[in-house]
Amino acid sequence: MDLRSALRATRQWVPFAARTMAYGTVSLTLGPLTRDRSASLWAMRRWCQTSARALWIDVEVSGIENVPSSPFVYCANHQSLLDILVLGAVLPGDFKWAAKRSLMKIPFLGWHLRLAGHVPVDRQAGSRTAAQVIGRFETVLKDGKPLLVFPEGTRSEDGIVRPFKNGGFYAAIRAGVPVIPVALDGTHQLMKKGALDTGDGKMRRVRVRIGKPLFAKTEGRESARVNELRERTHAAVLDLHRAVGGFVPAPADIPPLPTPARRASGASADD
Repeated sequence: MDLRSALRATRQWVPFAARTMAYGTVSLTLGPLTRDRSASLWAMRRWCQTSARALWIDVEVSGIENVPSSPFVYCANHQSLLDILVLGAVLPGDFKWAAKRSLMKIPFLGWHLRLAGHVPVDRQAGSRTAAQVIGRFETVLKDGKPLLVFPEGTRSEDGIVRPFKNGGFYAAIRAGVPVIPVALDGTHQLMKKGALDTGDGKMRRVRVRIGKPLFAKTEGRESARVNELRERTHAAVLDLHRAVGGFVPAPADIPPLPTPARRASGASADD
């Protein structure tokens, strides 16, 4: 890292850390004292909104009218660590993230995530742990809260939407709730996987589009219904991604991902 990049990263992340501590403290102290931990929700949303502005990110969102009042599963593509800030700033509802387990160890941020009921996910866990994660997803939904998952399982290396994993779709079907497809574009250009900062201070626009609810079929084997809903959601996210300016190559142009060890549930998320 050159001196200029180091200074830029310092200017971005030192205030970010201070902001995280401040809003984390609000969540931890006032959250347990408010009904349904509403103070924690307020702190999370303000943290996302102020952090996005401080990083010169302008978020343009459309399709909010498609979000139902009953529980559901947000399924979004995943381009960058910045996706958490972007989606947290604009998506409606007291949704719970499928959060990478390592995030739970970060002071203030991780403490807030645990207090607010977000679900830790370990991508390297076996099928038994993955099944437990799906059970926790179901609990969130049956408690009346929306759930946000990144069904690609990890951040995209190139901004292209990859195939989806099954975990969130099992939870949606078992809880009897719809899936809401979400596409975002722009965060990959700001902070690619492995980058240490978000570039210069010019305002950058990120677009988010929310699709209409997708309901699972009511007949057939559960695994077949999960596969069908997963593929339909993937197609919807691709359409939305294309609509907000994202690059969607022909299927033959997408290089295959390494084949992981088989897991019964397919539950996985990166952050």
